[in-house]
Amino acid sequence: MAVTMAEISKLRTMTGAGMMDCKNALNESNGDLEKAIETIRKKGQAIAAKRSDREASEGCVLAAAEGDFAAVLALKCETDFVAKNADFIGLTKQILDLAIAQKPADLAALKALTVDGRTIADLVTERSGVTGEKMELDYYEFVKGATVTSYIHSGNKLATIVAFAEKDADYETIHGIALHIAAMSPVAIDESAVPQNVKDNELAVAIEKTKAELVAKEVEVALKKAGINPAHVDSEDHIESNMAKGWITEETAAKAREIKTTVAAEKSASLPEQKVNAIAAGRLAKFFKEYTLVEQKYEGGGEDAGKITVKELLAKKHLTCVAFKRVTLNQE
Repeated sequence: MAVTMAEISKLRTMTGAGMMDCKNALNESNGDLEKAIETIRKKGQAIAAKRSDREASEGCVLAAAEGDFAAVLALKCETDFVAKNADFIGLTKQILDLAIAQKPADLAALKALTVDGRTIADLVTERSGVTGEKMELDYYEFVKGATVTSYIHSGNKLATIVAFAEKDADYETIHGIALHIAAMSPVAIDESAVPQNVKDNELAVAIEKTKAELVAKEVEVALKKAGINPAHVDSEDHIESNMAKGWITEETAAKAREIKTTVAAEKSASLPEQKVNAIAAGRLAKFFKEYTLVEQKYEGGGEDAGKITVKELLAKKHLTCVAFKRVTLNQE
């Protein structure tokens, strides 16, 4: 099936992979987005960790904290012009203020809250009628803790909320943690908080990538022993192109294809399981270090920035982070 530019752009936004990589992955998966993401990740072109961020075009993201409760929400619209309108931002703040006061349990409960006899859902619909743009209250989350804080990045497109177990936590420190989460986009507080299905998927991807690399290495060695430049025969397109340029002969191309097929099959059948699992475990550990909050190098400003991990900072300040949420409308 033919894939559209919109589908390619969406996949590129989600993975950070190149345009052609995204197009090829979508073609291979017959347009299935999840399968395309998996294809890209297995090829090592991007990491698509599951996060709490929500995809959207334009809108306003606000967050606030009061007492032991902090909330963050996103009101979406179609254009940046409307997103920056004072009335639109005012409506978003009105909804957030109501959320802080009423503490609804979820998005549906928030939409059902009333102001002067009208539900939040009605207010959003009415505002949509004024601007002529589709609007949607797209995201609402909250955290609770002895101390809570919030951060809204300039432009109202990114906000974070964080909860801590200790009362009266130092403002500079908790604000720095909120800034760090905004900048570094962790997926969970620590390894134990990463959902099991995410761990299983990351390990499976790591195993497949490790196997592919070990096989590719053996094929490269075999090609070099045969006097063939691996770069000239790393794909069928390159083989055909290099034959046309006179860089390799048909005989060399045929020999390269045979070596690639034979060696790949032999190596795939004899890969040492223990070695594969050890390398994959190392890759999973790297994932936890890069994408869990406490293992990341602290980047929230101040004298400790870039010097210690978040775990070390929390220990230094005698703090325990118990929950956080990060919402962005930016393409990342």
